[in-house]
Amino acid sequence: MNISHQTVDDVNANIKVELAPEDYNPSVDKAIKEQAKKAKLPGFRPGMVPPGHIRRTYGKSILFDEINKLINDKISEYISENKLEVLGQPLPVESDADAQYNWDFNDTFTFTYEIGIAPEFETPFSKDTAFTTYDIKADDATLAERIKNLRRSYGKMTNPEVSEEGDVLYATLKQTKEEGIEKTTSVRTDIIEDAKTKKALTGLKQDDTVKIDIKKAFKVADIARILGITEDEAENLDVTKFELTVKNINRLEEADLNQEFFDKLFPAGDVTKEEEFESKVKEEVEGLFKQNSDQKLRNDIYTYGMEKVDVKFPEAFLKKWLKATNPNISDEELDEGFADFLSNLKWTIIENRIVTANSLEVKYDEVINLAKERIYSQIKMYNINDEPTDEQLGQYALQLLQDREQANRLFEEAKALKVFDYLKENVTLKPQEISYVDFEKLDKDSK
Repeated sequence: MNISHQTVDDVNANIKVELAPEDYNPSVDKAIKEQAKKAKLPGFRPGMVPPGHIRRTYGKSILFDEINKLINDKISEYISENKLEVLGQPLPVESDADAQYNWDFNDTFTFTYEIGIAPEFETPFSKDTAFTTYDIKADDATLAERIKNLRRSYGKMTNPEVSEEGDVLYATLKQTKEEGIEKTTSVRTDIIEDAKTKKALTGLKQDDTVKIDIKKAFKVADIARILGITEDEAENLDVTKFELTVKNINRLEEADLNQEFFDKLFPAGDVTKEEEFESKVKEEVEGLFKQNSDQKLRNDIYTYGMEKVDVKFPEAFLKKWLKATNPNISDEELDEGFADFLSNLKWTIIENRIVTANSLEVKYDEVINLAKERIYSQIKMYNINDEPTDEQLGQYALQLLQDREQANRLFEEAKALKVFDYLKENVTLKPQEISYVDFEKLDKDSK
C-alpha cells in the first residue's frame, strides 16, 4: 500500500491511495469466511455455507465494503501520523469514478481524495493584549426594580373598580368600520407606548368605552397578539381606530414584605428582616451582573481574536463537503449560512490551537460538574426552594450525558470555559467599576 499527499495550495491538498491485491485480499478473505459462518441460504445448513459460494455470490460487494473500510482507516492513520489539520472529511475526486476496474480480486486500485487544510496562523493573545473587565455595581434604581418584580411575581390578582396605569384590561376591541375586527381580549396597559393612550385607559370602570388608535398604542407584534391576526395583517390595517369597552379590570398587587414572602424566595428562616432581604437581592443582582461582565469579556476576546486572525479557508472544498454531508440543503441555504459557518470554524480553530499549544485538557469530572450546574440552574428556575442533593444532581448529569448530542455540547462548553479561564490568566485585564445603567449603554454601543 502506498499513501501520499500532494499540496495544491496553502489550504488544499490531495491524498492518493494505491492498493495492491496483497493489501486488501487478507481482509476480504476474512470477511468472506465470517459471512459464510453466519449465512442462512437455501440448500445449506446454518454455518456450513462454503466460502467459495459466498465469494461467487457476494464477493464483489464484500470487496467493495472492505476496500472502503481499509481506505478510511488508512487515511485516518495517515492524517494523524502526519499531523495534518484537516477541515471536514476527505472527499473522493470525481474523476476516480471513471476508472475501469474488474473487481476480480486482482486489481491494483488508485483513489484520490481532496482534503481541506486549516490555515496557519499565530494565536493573537499574550500579556501585551489588554482587555477591560467591568465591576458592575447595582444602583438603587436597579435594586428597586428587581424588588418590585419579585413582589409582583408573588403578588395577588385583584379586580379594582377603577383602572390605573399598569393594569390589565379585559375588554372588547371593535374596529370602527362596518364588519370590522371585533375581539374580546386582555390589554396590558404597561406595554402601551403612546402617553395619550395610556392616559385615556386610566380611570375607566366596567362597561366604559373609549376610542384608541391601536397603531399608536402598540407595536405590530403586540397588535397581532391582541387581535389574533398575523403581523402582516397588523402592519397593513386599513382602519386603526378601535372602540375599547371594559369588561373587567385586573391588577397585580405586590406581595407584602413579610416572612411568608421571604420564605417563598429563600430557604425557610434564612431571611427574617427587610434589610436581610435587600442584601440578598443585591447579592443576587450583582451575581447576575458578574455573569454579564464575564460575557462582555468573552465577547471582547472573541471579537479581538476574529479581527486579528485574517486567513483564507478552502471555501470551494468546504461548500462541496457541506453539500455532501447535507444533501437536502439548497445552494441558496448554503450561501446564506456560509459566512456564519466560516466564523464558527475560525473561532473553533483558534480555541483548538490554544488547547493544543498549552496542553489544556477537559476532564470528565469537569463535564460532569458543568452538567450538574446547568441542571441545578434549571431546577431553581422553576422552584427556588427546591434544593437537590449532590447525589441527585450527579444522577441527573449521568442521564443527560447518555445523550451523545448533549454530551458533545457540554464538552464543547467545558472546552470554551477552559480556554476562557486560560486567556484571563494570560492576557492583561484592566478592572473598571461601572454602574449597570452605564454598562447597558456600553453594551448597546458595541452592537
